[in-house]
Amino acid sequence: MITLRQLEFAIAVAKHRHFKRAAEDCNISQSALSLGIAELEKQLDTQIFERNNKQVLITPIGEDILIRARRVFSEINDLTTRAQSHQTPLAYPMTVGIIPTIAPYLLPKVLPPLKAQYPDFHLTVVERQTERLLEQVRYGHIDTAIIALPYPVDGLHTFEFWQESFYAIFPSDAPLATLNTISSDELSGANLMLLGEGHCLTDHALSVCAFERDDFKSSFADASLNTLIQMAIAGMGTTLIPEMALQQVHHQNDDLVTIPLAEKGPHRRIAFVTRLNYARVDDVNLLGNLFKQVLQAAQDAG
Repeated sequence: MITLRQLEFAIAVAKHRHFKRAAEDCNISQSALSLGIAELEKQLDTQIFERNNKQVLITPIGEDILIRARRVFSEINDLTTRAQSHQTPLAYPMTVGIIPTIAPYLLPKVLPPLKAQYPDFHLTVVERQTERLLEQVRYGHIDTAIIALPYPVDGLHTFEFWQESFYAIFPSDAPLATLNTISSDELSGANLMLLGEGHCLTDHALSVCAFERDDFKSSFADASLNTLIQMAIAGMGTTLIPEMALQQVHHQNDDLVTIPLAEKGPHRRIAFVTRLNYARVDDVNLLGNLFKQVLQAAQDAG
C-alpha cells in the first residue's frame, strides 16, 4: 500500500533534485529514502525518477504523479487542521510566511499585542519572497502568507488588511531633502536604488512611477532593503521604503529625511493569502483584524 511517507519522499526528491538533500529534508538516511522511493515506484509499477551519478530527472508520468501527491498533502494538511480547529481562537500552532519587505517592520508592531491577547498561541514565521511563499501555501507547507498586492494569486483566497504608500529617503543635508513630496521625474535623477528580481516592492515601485526595470540595473541588486537604506543615508542615492517602516527607520537613524512619493497612493496593499479550502479561515481573519488595529493605532500616533 502506498503511504504518505513515501509520497513525502517523492515530493522532497522533486524539490531538491538530489537524494541526499531530500533525505536531510525528511530527517532520514539516504538509503531509507531511496528504499521508500523504490517501493513507491514498485507499488505504482511506474518509474517516477531517472537518476544517475550527476542528476535526478522526473519522468513525464512522474510529473503527473507528483502533482497529485502534492494535492494529497495539501488535503491531508487541511483535514488535520479542520479536525483540530474548534471554537477557541488561535488554539493551535500556525506557520505564517511573510515577505522580507514586510516582516521586519510588521512583526515588531504586532507580536507584542498578539502575545498579550493570545499568550498560548504558537506562531512560526517563514521569511521568503512572494513566489516561493505562494508555492508553499498551495502545497500546504505553510498555513498562510502575508504578501503585498497587486500580485497574481490565482486559486487562493486573499484577505486584505492594510494599504500604504512609499517614501524616498535622503540624508538631511541632501539637495532634495527639502521637498514636501517627490515625483517620479525627481526620483529618476536621484540615483534610485532598487531591490533585485523577485522582490515585489521593486515591481510595485516601478509600476507606480512608470519606470522600466532595465533603467535601474544596479550593483546592489542582491542587497537587502536595510542595506539600501544605509547606502541612501550615506548619500549614495535614494531608495523607496514602505510606510510601515517609517517609525523604525527614523528611530534607528536620526540624520535622515523621508519624503512621500507624489504619485497617487496607496502604492501597495497588504494581505493574507490562504488556500481555498483552508480550515482555519476564522483565525486568519482574526489575525488580519488584529494587525489592522495595531497598524492603525501606530499611524494615528504619528
